[in-house]
Amino acid sequence: MAATVRQYVDVCLHPQHLVRTLAITALVGTWLTLYNQGHLLVAGEVSTALLGKVALNYLTPFVVSNWGLISREADDE
Repeated sequence: MAATVRQYVDVCLHPQHLVRTLAITALVGTWLTLYNQGHLLVAGEVSTALLGKVALNYLTPFVVSNWGLISREADDE
């Protein structure tokens, strides 16, 4: 049986899963930001475009780690 969007959201928001995905997000997002935009942040060259890139640096690992959870749940069905 195919899961609904609500079931996927429930999986992603489960406290145990959320702790793991947020830890991954913090670690990987911080690394990506420092590696890719660190020089601009240190120089104080903050712009809307830069903040958008930083947001994507954190959004990407959050989405990928949750996609892994959803994929695992789909395999278990």
